[in-house]
Amino acid sequence: MNDIIICDACPVLCRIRAGKTGACDRYGNVDGVLTRCDPLTVAVRAPEMVRFAGADWTGNPIAARDVFVTAVGAGTTYPDYKPAPWIVGAEIDGIDTVTVVTEGIFSYCGLKLKIDTDRHLGPETATVTADGEAVGHVTTAEYGSQMLSIGGVRHLTGGSKREGVVACETMLRLANGDAVELSIAGGHRVLVQAGAAPVVDDVAEARMRVGCGSATIGIFAGQWLGHADEVIVVDDHITGVLSEHQAGKFLDMRPAGIRVRGRRSTPGRYFQVARPGLGWGGTDISDPLEIIERIDPKLAWPGLRLLMVSTTGEHAAWFVLDDALKPVPAPMPPAIAAAVARIGENCEPALCSVLFMAGAGGSLRAGATENPVLLTRAVQAGTARVTSGGASVFVWPGGGITYMVDVTRMSANSFGDVPTPAIVAPIEFSMPAELYAALGGHVGRVRPLRELLEARPRGVVMPGGVFPAVRKQED
Repeated sequence: MNDIIICDACPVLCRIRAGKTGACDRYGNVDGVLTRCDPLTVAVRAPEMVRFAGADWTGNPIAARDVFVTAVGAGTTYPDYKPAPWIVGAEIDGIDTVTVVTEGIFSYCGLKLKIDTDRHLGPETATVTADGEAVGHVTTAEYGSQMLSIGGVRHLTGGSKREGVVACETMLRLANGDAVELSIAGGHRVLVQAGAAPVVDDVAEARMRVGCGSATIGIFAGQWLGHADEVIVVDDHITGVLSEHQAGKFLDMRPAGIRVRGRRSTPGRYFQVARPGLGWGGTDISDPLEIIERIDPKLAWPGLRLLMVSTTGEHAAWFVLDDALKPVPAPMPPAIAAAVARIGENCEPALCSVLFMAGAGGSLRAGATENPVLLTRAVQAGTARVTSGGASVFVWPGGGITYMVDVTRMSANSFGDVPTPAIVAPIEFSMPAELYAALGGHVGRVRPLRELLEARPRGVVMPGGVFPAVRKQED
């Protein structure tokens, strides 16, 4: 039929009728022309200082310095031989620059999640599932945060079709800032959303620990001196015991003779005092006295004042030893309550961080230059800058262009997907025009920024701009 066009923006090759979009909702048939349906997003540092279009716009250089053409809504280079959809030239502070703008189709990509919590989410390497399908695994804990790896090519394409679809959908929702519930084998459920507090088994996390048990001892030892005879900071990682700790010795504290369970590392620092869990300090205990192994009658004394507290200050209890040297709960003195509150004050809000990680392969680099390895070398040398949706990225050392970006630094809905399945993500390469020519870049495809801003072609959005919607093609 004459009103059908074939989309070649990805390997699916959708046949699209007039006024409809393909399976990805990204490309549509608009008046018989294959068109990227989402607007090309232009980032503006100071909108009130930039004039975009109209006869009275003179091309003030502020526009070049404070306007950045992102790849959000740009389109792709697929098939690989095509130049990038937008190659934009501008003069910035007297230097001719080029920014190559494209959306990458990434199968080799994943998310790294940092979840601020002391709660034990699950054992290391445990499978993480969403909607009943494996989508990742637990990696490790890093100083008050639990780390998860989500996605990756083996989940996207190495398992069943449904596993790939669910993994891709999970990644897309997390990358675009939506909340997703994940389940961990042998562990717990966690609701994750970039920039929001994690919710573990329906309980919202509030605080990220101030430090491990030993660090907490070191930070607050001076504030406890004279108000407590012993302080034990319960922690799944390192439990601290003040009078044994170097901080206590530095303050000339009297040994209290209270020995905790676990493996002693160095004086006043203990590993494995309990199993990991959702209780005190990320352990499985609800009664802190469970970790006390013995009280030495040669060192302890009746009336000894004992504070037991977690690394966030959310759990705290005050005890006084009776004549039999047994800890007896007692009202917490105001000075101790203030010190516990100070621990909480020094805890930062618990958040979920979502980093998108991908490798920029052939089509991306070929869209920038006819000799892609030269672009890779320029990126690794730092002479060409990589951004994603205008956000700064971290480029891993070593071969290739493997980068990570914080999704909260990107504009809303920067990511898309295609049914292969794969994630579509924006990427930009910026460099001096002289370098771009030396790399074998597609110099003949460079368009001046002023031309792009003045023309405001279909598919380009400025602040307040809207692109006419087209309907998704029905099955």
